[in-house]
Amino acid sequence: MASRVDETPRSGEQALDSTQRIARDKAREVFAQRPGRWVLAADTIVIVDGQALGKPEDAAEASRMLGRLSGRRHEVATAFVLLDERGEVFVERVVKTEVEFRSLDSAEIAAYVASGEPFDKAGAYAVQCGGATFVVELRGSRSNVIGLPMDEVERALRAAGLWISQG
Repeated sequence: MASRVDETPRSGEQALDSTQRIARDKAREVFAQRPGRWVLAADTIVIVDGQALGKPEDAAEASRMLGRLSGRRHEVATAFVLLDERGEVFVERVVKTEVEFRSLDSAEIAAYVASGEPFDKAGAYAVQCGGATFVVELRGSRSNVIGLPMDEVERALRAAGLWISQG
């Protein structure tokens, strides 16, 4: 179930604090619509030079983000929250992954932006799609960069007794 939470960082809010708050707000909003149920919510950001890159608003912003990431290391952070059936936080975690991009030229950035893939993606790229060609090194959870750190989420669901093994 999609949430309608405003994902805009608040003035003066640190990047990791922002993503944690947004994940909690998403979980609480969904819980309010589905009381009595467990809720898992997450938010992912890209951090470069201490600044968070969220989802680009338009092609120009997507191009700027990709240009900023070109030839550099950055961090992808996903905050996830698991609320229990009372709406209480059962687990709250932030998972970080370090990613290094190769150098990108302006034509390559323009073509990628024109593909439409950068939109609705933190940092304007999708590592599970065409953005994978930009990555020269990834340290940590690949699924985190996609948007949900599955190993950590599975551990949380197992701890809650909610994981159903496929057998």
